[in-house]
Amino acid sequence: MRIFNILFLITFLFTQEPYGGYVLYTPGGMGSGGTSYLRDVDNSIYNSWSHSNGPASMPYLHPGEEPGFENTLLYYPCRVNSPTMDTGGVGGRVEIYNWDGDLLWGYTLSNNDYQHHHDIDVLPNGNILMVAWERLYSSQWQAIGRTSVNNSLNQMWTTVIFEIEPNIETGGAETVWEWHITDHLVQDTNPSLDNYGIISENPQLMDVNCGNAGSNGGPGGGANGDWMHINAIDYNADLDQIALSSRHQSEIYIIDHSTTTEEAAGHTGGNSGMGGDFLYRWGNPQNYDRGNSSDQILDDQHGVNWIPEGYPGEGNLILFNNRHSGNNSSAALEFITPINDNGTYDILENSPYKPETYTWIHQGGFHSDVQSGAFRQPNGNTLISDANSSYVFEVSYDGEVVWELNAGNNMMIPRAQKYGYDYFDNDVLLGDLNNDQIINVLDIISTVNIVLGIDNYNIN
Repeated sequence: MRIFNILFLITFLFTQEPYGGYVLYTPGGMGSGGTSYLRDVDNSIYNSWSHSNGPASMPYLHPGEEPGFENTLLYYPCRVNSPTMDTGGVGGRVEIYNWDGDLLWGYTLSNNDYQHHHDIDVLPNGNILMVAWERLYSSQWQAIGRTSVNNSLNQMWTTVIFEIEPNIETGGAETVWEWHITDHLVQDTNPSLDNYGIISENPQLMDVNCGNAGSNGGPGGGANGDWMHINAIDYNADLDQIALSSRHQSEIYIIDHSTTTEEAAGHTGGNSGMGGDFLYRWGNPQNYDRGNSSDQILDDQHGVNWIPEGYPGEGNLILFNNRHSGNNSSAALEFITPINDNGTYDILENSPYKPETYTWIHQGGFHSDVQSGAFRQPNGNTLISDANSSYVFEVSYDGEVVWELNAGNNMMIPRAQKYGYDYFDNDVLLGDLNNDQIINVLDIISTVNIVLGIDNYNIN
């Protein structure tokens, strides 16, 4: 392990190369259909999948039970033709394809009560976490303490997360877990309601009156009554936690997935002992009355995700901040959460969640007011997607652009992610530069040769 860490560090410090792998993305805006592309760093197309409907966000690869690309599955969140609630990021359906492009399974969530939108995430067992809007009418909002609702619609849409277990053999699907934000609200306007409390004393809950409900747009309600506008979801298998990004509240949240559905509806249970309450939130502490506008860091952000174990910055969160230092500038941000060994997060009395600022930033020369994302790579680079411009680029840790893809006009790339060449081979031994299935002094010699420029960069 020590030899591997030395190899990793030397490779990280001395390479300004793109991480070797395939970039996966689905352009939108080109009509009702769509095509997902898996593109090599030389910009050649390694594989592609054709779809009848356009993307809601980014697709995901999921390894098969046996190693090899031929067993890899593609999970694709997409639009339905007549969504119940139609605004930015609307989806309604998730499909699973095999490597050859055959549609194996599909599931639609678009009805009077719920509408899938934006993102999904695929759990290690193949289950799907789906972000959805949940319709509540004015009387229902009033019953939980909301003082203003979009009067022109007589409703607003809140947030629910469903975990769906697909059955490819039968075509069926089962909801095995769910979380509703309406179970985790606080309000300070109506003492007769059960969720009455002091906002600043309950950072684990969402202020039901946070954000306006204006009929002409604005945070919290908007012209379509979209209260939170959750635009990204990410699952951390080591912590069994879920990260969410809310555009309209300019804030990210972490919740406990280790709960049962019953516990997720309450305030106790799960690994955290907090049920479905927020374990952590960050970016806009004025939402829970522990700050003001000068403390706000995030603005319309997208694409929050954990940096995986073994990557530079492992365990930190990284995202795309759409409005950073003004309306015409975006940035990729990395920040360190105050997590404890038991998976809970520190917060001091009367203070907001730390950190006070980010630990890494890349900005300048790009801006997107929709979707977009940032993903750390194993060699320390970061893959950034500028959705508006259909521009995907990879930067080194010190900000040098080492790879880029310009997909063209009249389309959008919601987000893109890279899968290393070794993703398709479960037997690859990282650090094994000469492919002899052993990490020894020969690999150190190879590393020195790479540093000296004698040998080419090796992904392992």
